[in-house]
Amino acid sequence: MTDYMVRATAADAQIRAFAVTSRELVEYARAAHDTSPVVTAALGRLMTGALMMGSMLKGEEDILTLQIRGDGPVHGLTATADSAGHVKGYADNPQAMMPPNSAGKLDVGGVIGAGVLHVMKDMGLKEPYASTVTLQTGEIGDDLTYYFAASEQVPSVVALGVLMNRDNTVRQAGGFIMQLMPFTSEDVISRLEEKLTKITSVTELLEEGKTPEEILENVLGEFGLEITDRMPVSFRCDCSRERVEKVLISLGKKDRQELINEGKDVELHCHFCSRNYVFSVEEIKNLA
Repeated sequence: MTDYMVRATAADAQIRAFAVTSRELVEYARAAHDTSPVVTAALGRLMTGALMMGSMLKGEEDILTLQIRGDGPVHGLTATADSAGHVKGYADNPQAMMPPNSAGKLDVGGVIGAGVLHVMKDMGLKEPYASTVTLQTGEIGDDLTYYFAASEQVPSVVALGVLMNRDNTVRQAGGFIMQLMPFTSEDVISRLEEKLTKITSVTELLEEGKTPEEILENVLGEFGLEITDRMPVSFRCDCSRERVEKVLISLGKKDRQELINEGKDVELHCHFCSRNYVFSVEEIKNLA
């Protein structure tokens, strides 16, 4: 199944919801960065959450960045998404390992450790919106739920999951976000809370073959679910040789001359997609 996301409303627009299946893009990131299973799960969850939050942006040029900094072995994770269903991400220490948790599951909270979540939104204003919250569990879904409540005052439920195969490739990945509008009635809130207590993990729902639409139907069907949009999602990095050239030009003539004097090719690496760009001494000489 090709990765895609749906957006929806329910209970006469008292609830808005998002659901996504993201296996292919998480597997792409795993292969590009050669991540360990627990880091694949952590980065996959963060990118999946970023996709849904990115779709909340209004402008075509708006960019959302989620950045986690923790004292666990992975050190940090970064994911960037736009409003059109594109995401990219990387881990500071892609090979970080962690024993399974007490439930025998991949210990995402353990590999991240204690730390903070930074949320940045570049919406073309003078200064980007930025907010920082303390990590609650490091499991990422809980931390994004807390962010929405603490920084945006929007009661939300964020569920994210990545399931691995025995060969360490990605078997399932996806998630959902459900948010209450300010005018949501107490009756709707209590009924929704009761429904959510009966939900298994996202990966279990995906393993059952449920689509994003069916996942939302499972929870919000009785509230008059209305799917308002369906869009493909993918891992996409916008790096290019031309952009990397601009980085070299921005160094200034003095710094470029030092590179030329070393007499060696210069190799620049993109953190997001792991592409390498090599520039010869002659090419550096010819930069404007």
